[in-house]
Amino acid sequence: MQSNTNIKLPLAFILYALAALVISQFVLFANNDVLAMGQFRIPDIWMGAHFLLLGYAIMIAMGAMYQLVPVALLAPIWNQTFGFIQYIITAIGVTAFSIMLGVAPDKALYGGIIAIIGIIMFIVQMIITISRQEKKNMMTGFVLGAISCFFLTIAAGFMLAWNLSNGGISSHGTILSTHITLGVAGWFTLLIFGFSYKLVPMFSLSHGYSMKWAKPAFMTYIVGLAILISSFWLDAALIATIGWFVLMTGFFFFVLDIREILNKRIKKKLDKPFSFSLIAIFNGLGVHILAFIFSISGIQTTSVWGWLIFLYVMAWIIFSILGYLYKIVPFLWWTHKYSNKIGNEKVPTLKEMIDEKNSVILFTLFIISTAGLTVSGLLYINILVFIFQGLLAVTSLLYALSIIRVLTK
Repeated sequence: MQSNTNIKLPLAFILYALAALVISQFVLFANNDVLAMGQFRIPDIWMGAHFLLLGYAIMIAMGAMYQLVPVALLAPIWNQTFGFIQYIITAIGVTAFSIMLGVAPDKALYGGIIAIIGIIMFIVQMIITISRQEKKNMMTGFVLGAISCFFLTIAAGFMLAWNLSNGGISSHGTILSTHITLGVAGWFTLLIFGFSYKLVPMFSLSHGYSMKWAKPAFMTYIVGLAILISSFWLDAALIATIGWFVLMTGFFFFVLDIREILNKRIKKKLDKPFSFSLIAIFNGLGVHILAFIFSISGIQTTSVWGWLIFLYVMAWIIFSILGYLYKIVPFLWWTHKYSNKIGNEKVPTLKEMIDEKNSVILFTLFIISTAGLTVSGLLYINILVFIFQGLLAVTSLLYALSIIRVLTK
């Protein structure tokens, strides 16, 4: 996981993201009564959702890519100074956009423009970096596919913000569905797929695996995205069902590869944070299966699909990031602070940088709060939504503090 990237660059993204994670959960907690009614399309919920997805998940993804792309693709970051400038612009834009969505949706376009500038800078950085890779592989495909979906997500988001400010661009619901699909099922999922092919073997010490399902997983998932998005614009339920089936199949191919990698591992007892990321993979497959079943059954209830999207975001995307991050940050900090001191003085081991017992408690609380919130939300039980969203907010705060504590060791 070592690269020539200045550690301050990925850490800047990570620290901002941790703050955004905590803010998002407390914003949602403050609006738990709205969540209990299954109302997701209101300004305060938009603010919480965008702090979670833009502020936390996307900023984490950017920081991770600055560290992992040089390792996974053997291509040094094009311009790290450009990266720091991009970070500042993106952080300002994401903060302004998320807040404006909650307090002045008709002005959110202006914050969105700043965020888009920062994101486009990031895309330019990554495209130039990847173009320097000497030998392309399937990870290159996953990363480029994710970046392409990211760009289209931002374009759809800009159209939504324009509609809020000025109106007049197509159906708001159609664009919103496209925006969500490209973001959560396109950008995030393809990116996690790609980096899992690097991180899962590394954390499980696996060798001799084939990755034979990587190309089918990539191609099938891309086709599924195209079919599902076309169904929104054609308003065709049958095409949507086909799209969900193809997406489910693509995700299943990915799971087959992960299973093979784990079967070839040398490390029999897996670390708890890494195990949490593996649980997230099976959560993701489970949500894809549910989406396909709901589509076949003709379930169109906004509340049901809203909670299914929440489950997909939390139990697959956020859980994956939480688990990987709990492993990556200690490694980065240990490498930065102690790798050159080995043999000259006593240094902590990498295992001592991670509090395994604490991680078990935190991840158990994440599972309980997410499952409890989803079930109580679907059943419209206000008091339980209040309790589980509160638990999720507190757990997010404790998680952020535990990551920051690593940086003091």
